[in-house]
Amino acid sequence: MTSSTEGQLLVVDVGNTQTHFGVFGADGETVREHWRFATVRESTQDELGAALSSLLALRGLGFADVGCSIVSSTVPQLIDQWTAMSRRYLGHEMLVVGPSIRTGMAIRIDNPREVGADRLVNAVAAYDRCHSTCVVVDFGTAITYDAVSAAGEYLGGIITPGAEISLDALYERAAKLPKVEMAEPRALIGKSTVDAIRSGIAFGFAGQVEGIVRRLRAELGAHTTTIATGGLASTLVPFIRETIDEVDELLTLTGLRLIWERNQSQGRT
Repeated sequence: MTSSTEGQLLVVDVGNTQTHFGVFGADGETVREHWRFATVRESTQDELGAALSSLLALRGLGFADVGCSIVSSTVPQLIDQWTAMSRRYLGHEMLVVGPSIRTGMAIRIDNPREVGADRLVNAVAAYDRCHSTCVVVDFGTAITYDAVSAAGEYLGGIITPGAEISLDALYERAAKLPKVEMAEPRALIGKSTVDAIRSGIAFGFAGQVEGIVRRLRAELGAHTTTIATGGLASTLVPFIRETIDEVDELLTLTGLRLIWERNQSQGRT
């Protein structure tokens, strides 16, 4: 846990489509502010520093308020840029979620090094909340389902193409279909091509999630808690019946905080 004298904790989750980051307040447990911006794979340390400085300033914060930081990334080339940015502008080494980091969670898959950093971070946060069998459904570039046992072990998961990928593929492969933005459908039965596509995305992915979560609960137990997160969770979850117990858009940021705490020496918690 951070203190006001040490500075606040910056947590950064770099996804394929969006980067989500936030600052935990002096109590070490509350997200003071958080932001999302488009992930640009060619970003330099200076561009990341400029973006971070501008967004912090919008909430009356600055580099001096950040005393420590941690990053998870699904874009390998950006890890070096974020850590270099931290050294240059924040004046400290940024902790990176990777194979050597302490998470407090056993990984029960064939090759533990394969698990995505964001997926492991989500699993840590979900189990810390539930202390029982749970599943995280992350609505991002892909939709990922990650399972955690009652003993707090990462069991593995399921990966499917996300809604935006599906929309892009539909536009690229079907010559007569227009490019459609994600939005709530007006009704189940679309009265226009755009409405029909939006209905297909919303109810199609809702049906997918419902079916997969039911199968997971049949294997893990009927009382398995399911938590949704990710940038598109608020768009798609309203169409999903019963199978989602909670929606927490800050789940990944919370997991990053927990992992940062678990990697501090005694007396600096």
